[in-house]
Amino acid sequence: MDAHLEKLWNTLEKVDDQAVTVRAWGGKLAGVLASGGRLLACGNGGSAAEAQHLTAELVGRFRDDRRPYAAIPLHADGSSLTAIANDFGVDEIYARQVRAHARPGDVLLCLSTSGTSPNVLAAARAAQESGILAWAMTGPAPNPLADLCDDAVAVPAQETATVQEVHLAMIHLLCDAAEEAL
Repeated sequence: MDAHLEKLWNTLEKVDDQAVTVRAWGGKLAGVLASGGRLLACGNGGSAAEAQHLTAELVGRFRDDRRPYAAIPLHADGSSLTAIANDFGVDEIYARQVRAHARPGDVLLCLSTSGTSPNVLAAARAAQESGILAWAMTGPAPNPLADLCDDAVAVPAQETATVQEVHLAMIHLLCDAAEEAL
């Protein structure tokens, strides 16, 4: 077996028990979305792409046709991103948007393979200040993001690619659980 696939398989086995957490998030998220709340999602690089993948599944559909749900990938508004970075610094690009868009009952999902990205940490702190729930998908714990969020799923893998691939599987599990609950 290819070494990469073997690492992925071994890591998936190690996070199997965390599926319960992700399924619980799906149930909670279904309630938030059904009541008109929204999901905000953030990350950098590949994690930003995964945040956008998640929000696309919620606004579009994952498995079944259903009404669209409010989900915002915080990196996708280039004008806001560059204005905030220019005026307030790159560490504020997500936090300022959380403060602008978050409403009571909303959820922020933070994705970070390291769990140390300053702008994602700032977003989690902004979620706390705004009184919204913050969840994290990270690489190995302990890490500052997992500690800062209300709940976290940490992937025990050293390679960024493996962490991201497991995050994608968890995102699909989250979508499946949310659609099932809706």
